[in-house]
Amino acid sequence: MAEMSNSSSISHFLLLPLAATRQLQLLHFCLFLVISLAALLGNGLIISAVACSHHLHTPMFFFLLNLALTDLGCICTTVPKAMHNSLWDTRNISYAGCAAQVFLIFFFVSAELSLLTVMCYDRYMSICKPLHYWTLLGSRACAHMAAAAWASGFLNALLHTVNTFSLPLCHGNVLDQFFCEIPHILKLTCSYSRLREFGLLGVSACLTLGCFMFIVISYVQIFRAVLRIPSEQGRHKAFSTCLPHLAVASLFLSTGISANLKPPSISSPSLDLSLSVLYSVVPPALNPLIYSLRNQELKDGLRKIIMNASQKK
Repeated sequence: MAEMSNSSSISHFLLLPLAATRQLQLLHFCLFLVISLAALLGNGLIISAVACSHHLHTPMFFFLLNLALTDLGCICTTVPKAMHNSLWDTRNISYAGCAAQVFLIFFFVSAELSLLTVMCYDRYMSICKPLHYWTLLGSRACAHMAAAAWASGFLNALLHTVNTFSLPLCHGNVLDQFFCEIPHILKLTCSYSRLREFGLLGVSACLTLGCFMFIVISYVQIFRAVLRIPSEQGRHKAFSTCLPHLAVASLFLSTGISANLKPPSISSPSLDLSLSVLYSVVPPALNPLIYSLRNQELKDGLRKIIMNASQKK
C-alpha cells in the first residue's frame, strides 16, 4: 500500500506513530491532551481579557490577541489528529486532510511570524519613537498591519499547498512525521519535480531571515534606548513590555529554525518528531504564560475575568 505509482492513486497518507507500544501511545495522548487544554485555556483567557478590558485596547494587546489566535490555530491543526491516532492506534490521514493540515499549519505559522515582526515594530516605536507612536500606530494602521499579516500567511500557505500537492508522488505514502509537513511530503515526490517547491521554500526562508534580522536590529535599538532612560522605574516598565515579546519570538524562531535547518546527517524520525513538537506544540502552550508573568496590565485583566466568572457562579 505504501508503494504507490503516483499521487492520483493515493487516497491517504500514513503518519509517523508517536510510540511503538499501546501504553506509550496512551501516555502521549494524555500529554497532548494536557498541553492542548493548557494552550486553549491560556490563549482563550488572553483573548477574553483583551476583548473585554477597555484599558487593554491598545496596539500592543491588539496584536497579542491576534497572536493568541494564531497559537490556537497552530495547536488545533496538529494535535487533535495526533491524539486521535494515538487513542485509536491508527496512522491514517486522508489525502484531503493532509492537504488541509499543510495549508493550515503554513497559514498560522506564517501569520505568527508576521505578527511577531509587527509586534517588534510596535515595541520599537513605543520606546524609540514615542512622540510618533499614536500617529503611526492608530487603530486603522493596526488593523491594516494585522490584516496584512493574516493575508500574507494565507497567500503563502495557498501557494505552497497548491504547488506541493500538484507534484507527482513516486515513493509511496509513508510520512516520517506525526502531521503533514511539506519537507516530508517532498521526500515522496519524484526527484525531477522537486525544484519548484524547493525554490518556494527558499523564498520563504529568505523572508523568515529578513523578519529575524529586523527583530534583532530593532531590539538592539530598543535596548540602547532603554538603557538611556534615567529612572530605574522607567527602565523596568520598558523591559516588562519588551521581554515577553522577545522571549516568545526567540522560542518560536529557535525551535522553527532547529527543526527545519538541522544537518541531514543528524536527521532521524525520533529527532524530527521531538523538534516538530517543540515548534508546533510547545510555543502555543507557553506563550500565554510568558506574557502573563511579566505584564501587570494583562494580569489585572485576567484577574478581572476570573473574578467575574467566579461571582457569576
